[in-house]
Amino acid sequence: MQRIMETDVGISEYIGFDVPKIEGIIKQRFTDFLVFEVDLDGQVIHLKSLGMPESSKKAADAKAAAAAGDTATESSAAQLTEGDKAEGSSTVADASVEDDTFKAAPAATSGNEQEAAAAEETRSKEDTEPWPERFDDSLKPYLSEEVISRVKELYLEGPEPPFVSDSGWAGRKAKLDGAEDNKADSSKPVEAAAPEPEPEPQGRGKRGRDRGRGGRGGRGGRGGGRGGRPGAREDTRRVLSDPIASKETRTGLHKVIRDLFGGKLDTETDTTAPPSDEGSRIVIKWSKRGGGAARGRGGGRGGRAEGGRGERGTYPPYIHFTLQKTNRDTQDALAYLSRTLHCNVKDLSVAGTKDKRGVTVQRVSLRRGNKTVEDVWKMANGLNGRRTMEEILTQRGERGVRVADFNYRKASLELGMLKGNAFVITLRNVRVDSMETLDRAMQIIKTKGFINYYGMQRFGTASIPTHTIGLALLKGDWHRAVSLILRNRPGEHPDVVAARNAWLVDGDLDRALELMPRRVVAERCILESYKKQGGDTRNAMGALSTIPRNLRLMYIHAYQSYVWNAIVSERIKMHGADKPVAGDLVFDEPSTAKAESGEDIAEVALEAAEGEVTLDDKAANEDVAKDSNSGRSSKRSRKAWEPPKVKVLGEEDLDKYSIFDVIMPLPGKDVDYPGGPLGERYREFLRRDGLDPDNWVRKQKDYTLGGSYRKILHLPKELSWTVMRYTDPDVPLAQSDEDKLLGLPPPATDEDGKFLALQINLQLGTAAYATMALREVTKTETSSHYQTSLTQASEDQKYRSTEAVEDDGTD
Repeated sequence: MQRIMETDVGISEYIGFDVPKIEGIIKQRFTDFLVFEVDLDGQVIHLKSLGMPESSKKAADAKAAAAAGDTATESSAAQLTEGDKAEGSSTVADASVEDDTFKAAPAATSGNEQEAAAAEETRSKEDTEPWPERFDDSLKPYLSEEVISRVKELYLEGPEPPFVSDSGWAGRKAKLDGAEDNKADSSKPVEAAAPEPEPEPQGRGKRGRDRGRGGRGGRGGRGGGRGGRPGAREDTRRVLSDPIASKETRTGLHKVIRDLFGGKLDTETDTTAPPSDEGSRIVIKWSKRGGGAARGRGGGRGGRAEGGRGERGTYPPYIHFTLQKTNRDTQDALAYLSRTLHCNVKDLSVAGTKDKRGVTVQRVSLRRGNKTVEDVWKMANGLNGRRTMEEILTQRGERGVRVADFNYRKASLELGMLKGNAFVITLRNVRVDSMETLDRAMQIIKTKGFINYYGMQRFGTASIPTHTIGLALLKGDWHRAVSLILRNRPGEHPDVVAARNAWLVDGDLDRALELMPRRVVAERCILESYKKQGGDTRNAMGALSTIPRNLRLMYIHAYQSYVWNAIVSERIKMHGADKPVAGDLVFDEPSTAKAESGEDIAEVALEAAEGEVTLDDKAANEDVAKDSNSGRSSKRSRKAWEPPKVKVLGEEDLDKYSIFDVIMPLPGKDVDYPGGPLGERYREFLRRDGLDPDNWVRKQKDYTLGGSYRKILHLPKELSWTVMRYTDPDVPLAQSDEDKLLGLPPPATDEDGKFLALQINLQLGTAAYATMALREVTKTETSSHYQTSLTQASEDQKYRSTEAVEDDGTD
């Protein structure tokens, strides 16, 4: 079976059709494709600082700034004291002050002075660490390495228990009673439960004597519980020591915990376990007073202990930060962050998804709960035992993810809250007959734009394009849709191939389900439905309905995109791409031009990446993107989408509009078709596929199409280009923001290099495909499998470095 090509999905025309072909390879390395989000203010997002952010010291200042909009934070490299870190407070840092923690110390004038300076520097550096080495040294006589590791994790998490998913621990009752549960605690990592808030009145505990003491509010957690503020979360995190037989040793442990952590951590003998000859266990947990004798009382009517929360609650409810990811799908990166930040992935929001194969930079918002910017920075960067401060500031982020530039904000990000994306794209092994040809091709894009096709990734990467499945669904041909979904595809993982064959060849449903990976969502849903029906395959529509809705809609959207591509190609063939003609559609009023943004927002959600991304991954992006932005008050989402007013151009209108005003509908019940011969061809195209162009309402409401509009050409907002030479394809020709901030050597071109590279800087609006802009230059197939074959066959591969180098992106 052959993989799909551009012509299979309606992509066939060029604006500069008379410009000779310029050969080049797209995305040979990750740094060959850099993407930077452009926010609503038109600012291109870049990483600016890798250091730890710091919140304002005074709550009053924070409140005043919050009222104004945001509370900015300054970045420095971890100048918090050990106590500040634990309590969530911080010092005010001057924006102009640079951190010198890891800069080389000046040479001392004498041997003794040098030795003293080195000792002082070591001590100073240790004090800035969230967990100094002396903590380990002090605890080793009393605790095993495993228990010390869990105490460290508890301490670095901070005094507030992390938020967890409502469908997880939050929905369960914390088990604090019973020896059986507690026995297992010594071998488990620290866990936190978040039970439902108690409805008791504020300031009154269950017992009268408990009123007014922030650290002892009934049976609640720090500063409240049942006797504190409503909604306070009980902290059930605790670490159990191994059994300790000696009373002197237990006493020593109590003392060292108290001295080391300044009262922030409490210890008590575990009374829930039955007596043992091995000795008693010691429970280590966060103090209900939050630490510090002077801060033990919350005051008032069951007030909370300020020592535990500091000024955390005074900041706005969201934290925004910049994310750089390398070769990771957007949803994959967010899922990773949710694990490191101990939050639900739905608490993270983005304005738009970005390419997988490349290095991309964008803003992310976090519903912070009780976390401060310092907390988020530490957790995201692994400053909890995985990495040291020096490693964080001198090495690349873990798993291709780096976060920076934190701010408190009053609202979260939502889909579509961006103006577009800026790209730095490097084409390798470029072959062109002359520099004049290259400049001519680039000038055409700069002045005439490119055809705004839906890119290849819209249609999947397999030999069975997703739009053919969408057509079967629209026609109600359920059995054909099932057959297309379950059919074999070339290049799949062996596990998937074996699973498909178990069903298609052997008819073994159980074996197929056993082998089919869970990431292959649609196929598993169908097979599981068949199993529930006892192996009966007649109810194909029912089996399809078990596939997640967003994934089924992806098939439908792919068909709409295919039709749009094909009809736009037909329009360019008939009338060229220079000016509007009678019969073209345009928005009737300037204000309705914004109607395209509704389609743009859908694009932002639907398009996972400009790369090889499975349909299941795309669906996950749309699903989570919608979930993460749902249920939040927003003026943007309050008003329902209404079909825009459009007009069919007559001869008398042609001088009032340009080719960049011309739009083409995606088929649906709420759109109009072009006039004249093109409109008739549109209708005929749909009839040939067995569809009624005037009936898009289906009994299955999910398959009823509304339709939308999309401009047929896209003009880059900015475009420039540079030609450079190179020999070794492993040498990067562009540099990521993170590498610049880490001080890694900048890209170096070779003036005498054997090969030519073209570096393009361009800025596009939302929903435009950079690969379609590149296609206008190269006149080359842009499907990922074709570009991969070009890379493998490229002559420059013979000159790859033989030395071991840290690769930022070839695979």
